[in-house]
Amino acid sequence: MDKQDVFEQIGEIEERMGATYAELGHLKKRVIALLEENQRLSIENAQLRKLIRQDDPAVVEQPVGEDVEEAPIIGAGYDNLARLYNEGFHICNVYYGHLRTEGDCLFCLSFLNK
Repeated sequence: MDKQDVFEQIGEIEERMGATYAELGHLKKRVIALLEENQRLSIENAQLRKLIRQDDPAVVEQPVGEDVEEAPIIGAGYDNLARLYNEGFHICNVYYGHLRTEGDCLFCLSFLNK
């Protein structure tokens, strides 16, 4: 095997790695979109359950896997933003509405602490 063959193999490996990396990036975007949709549907489901309970007081079932918290009524806007953040969404002006995939966001936290 001469030097030219080695460089050709390295080039081919780099191309395959680039394609694999691009494919991984696309898959990551799809997973994030699915997680965001799942979270949106979970919120919608909880709201619908709440509406059903309001319409029919006989329905008192607790949603499976969901904790229902009663937040104090202090500042509805602030509470809504804090709830969104706790549910895993960004509330900062940089990534507003996107799912937080990497833990806490300093922009969001500084916004909440104002």
